[in-house]
Amino acid sequence: MNRPKGRELRVVLVVLLVAGWATNHFAAVIPVLRETEHLSATVLAGAFGVYALGLLPGLLGGGALSDRIGRRSVVLTGSVVAAAGNGLMLAWHPAAGVYTGRLVVGVGVGLAISGGTAWAADLGGARGTTVAGATLTAGFACGPLVSGIVAEAVPSGAAVTAPFAVAIALSAGAVLLAVVRTTPAAPPTHAPAPTPAAGAPATVERSIGRALVRSVPMALWVFSAVTVPVVVLASRLGGDLSGPLVPGLASALALGTGVAVQVAARRAGWGPRAGVVGALLAAAGFAVAARVDAHPGVALFVVTSVVLGSAYGLCLRAGLVDVERLTPPEHRGVTVGIYYVCTYLGFGLPVLLEALRAGVGTTAPLLVLTGLALAAALLRAFQLRPDPSHLR
Repeated sequence: MNRPKGRELRVVLVVLLVAGWATNHFAAVIPVLRETEHLSATVLAGAFGVYALGLLPGLLGGGALSDRIGRRSVVLTGSVVAAAGNGLMLAWHPAAGVYTGRLVVGVGVGLAISGGTAWAADLGGARGTTVAGATLTAGFACGPLVSGIVAEAVPSGAAVTAPFAVAIALSAGAVLLAVVRTTPAAPPTHAPAPTPAAGAPATVERSIGRALVRSVPMALWVFSAVTVPVVVLASRLGGDLSGPLVPGLASALALGTGVAVQVAARRAGWGPRAGVVGALLAAAGFAVAARVDAHPGVALFVVTSVVLGSAYGLCLRAGLVDVERLTPPEHRGVTVGIYYVCTYLGFGLPVLLEALRAGVGTTAPLLVLTGLALAAALLRAFQLRPDPSHLR
């Protein structure tokens, strides 16, 4: 990678880090809103997940638009919109304001993630793609942790507003940095693949369909894994472990593990079978989570967070590498968007589990998820069986 591209990639990574922060810091504000605005657990779980509705147009529209008009303008617009959504929640705390703000944040973050991940891939290839995923995860982890610390440290009257103010300031700084340190680039154009030399390995066939068939079974276990410890189990600990710092620590533990696993996978050159391991870890994590939900305890909660965080990291990386490797460059943005839409389906899981709690409890649904994750691991192994020599 040449130096100008390397410098621009670092700026793109900063923007993705802040995008992850802007969306996920809300996890630490949930206990504060429960206390100050008297919002129910179901309402707050819905608020945590409703921004996935905004992600649909943000991810799909942003990815496709970045393929047409270029990455930079889409990513910067998304960062500004995400800041505006956090601004709404800073000024408007009741349920209607929180839902509206989360929806707007979803649109903005969707634009930033889809365009930004494709931009990182344009600049750094497979390395850019995987580092983008790890950086976004770091933002997801840092946001709740810092917001939890801020909410605990400031006077009680500012415990809701201060975390949103920090997120807005970071978004503004990231946008300013990108305006100053990056330049508009033409959208990627189609170029015919070179004919391989005699005796060289065949070029990988690229298509949107092939990329999604491989990546979507991984996508389903990305955020469904990490929201279980951060949203569902953190709220079950109770007692002295019910303040804003608990979901922040849970996010740092689960997502921090996810970052570490992704970095280790990239440095060690783990192959695509790491996705099989990721799905197996998701199955194991859901099984342990069923136990923690029925009998809350700190030790098993920590184990669950680490296991599901590892599943998150491996499944996210495996899917992103599939997308980079199997998608034609001129369609990379829209494919990244579709992939991330599938990952964000997991944000609906806390809402579903809360809705089922009164009727059937959550043990049975978590055990069903265990079985489905095992099926995904088997499917991944089957997909790789004819072609185990794929790189990455």
